[in-house]
Amino acid sequence: MAASAKLPPFDPADPLGIDDLLEPEDLAVRDTVRSWAADRVLPDVAEWYEKGELPGIRELARELGAMGALGMSLSGYGCAGASAVQYGLACLELEAADSGIRSLVSVQGSLAMYAIHRFGSEEQKQQWLPRMAAGEVIGCFGLTEPDHGSDPASMRTYAKRDGGDWVLNGRKMWITNGSVAGVAVVWAQTDDGIRGFVVPADSTGFSAPEIKHKWSLRASVTSELVLDDVRLPADAVLPEVVGLKGPLSCLSHARYGIVWGAMGAARSSFEAAVDYAKSREQFGRPIGGFQLTQAKLADMAVELHKGILLAHHLGRRMDAGRLRPEQVSFGKLNNVREAIEICRTARTILGANGISLEYPVMRHATNLESVLTYEGTVEMHQLVLGKALTGLDAFR
Repeated sequence: MAASAKLPPFDPADPLGIDDLLEPEDLAVRDTVRSWAADRVLPDVAEWYEKGELPGIRELARELGAMGALGMSLSGYGCAGASAVQYGLACLELEAADSGIRSLVSVQGSLAMYAIHRFGSEEQKQQWLPRMAAGEVIGCFGLTEPDHGSDPASMRTYAKRDGGDWVLNGRKMWITNGSVAGVAVVWAQTDDGIRGFVVPADSTGFSAPEIKHKWSLRASVTSELVLDDVRLPADAVLPEVVGLKGPLSCLSHARYGIVWGAMGAARSSFEAAVDYAKSREQFGRPIGGFQLTQAKLADMAVELHKGILLAHHLGRRMDAGRLRPEQVSFGKLNNVREAIEICRTARTILGANGISLEYPVMRHATNLESVLTYEGTVEMHQLVLGKALTGLDAFR
């Protein structure tokens, strides 16, 4: 380095200078989503969480659609065609507000819309994607079943041919957006293998009772899907995929968003801990001046910004068409696990106040307990990486 070169000042909010890797368009996306979340979510999310509801979800969806946040990394059909990094930054900002809001966007865009966009017919794309991108129609994604979570190959939901129609029977569980969805992408066994079906929510025999009594993701709509002799026309099936590779590719896309989103929850908790440590006094001075508190903050900052850097790296690989599913598992496993630890450490800095909804920490911590499990548990991602590292399959 030339002797005359001047180092930039240290930025506590960006200690690694990761913002230097972002383009002006990336920063504009991030700032737009952050501003929206600050105006529309943060003032009320603690109350929503305490009541276990997400009022005005359809209005929020339309606002997110107008902002280009629904299916934002997809191209055409009213979608924004944003980069993977821009989509990731949006997920981070949304989950910094609440995991439930990021889940709404993730299920809409990375699961339901992605499935139709990648595997649907042109007629299906034209019918659903523009309205879903605008937030006029909310979608959900039915894969997990009451008795088959990590083993979707054993699903019992079945679709049989009846003349020119399909008839679906089965149950799906833990479905985000289910009770407010206008369309569901449902995966079912058939005589030809696992197939995906586009199921309008007003189909006879389809219902989506909301799941109550959750202690996580409380500001989110979670439902069961019930399919009792749901009759669909022949063209309801997604024509371009047969087998588990269909839903698993959708899950990989959604997991990528979680890699970023988990760091949003971690950042919010970390910032709350820093602010609290600088203002809370014990023994005559701010607790942020004590060595043990500073050690906690330093460790939290290291894991937070390592996680953001990992997410950025994976985003660049996705934009280059080089992101493998195993690498997504790497990111999801690390970032959610570290995000939970950051939240727990932040709670210790806040002491008793850490359990209060006056602060975001406990809300993020309990939400992340669900994020840790959905889109693949810790154990599933460990086995994905174990197989990739050894060449040996330990799933069975």
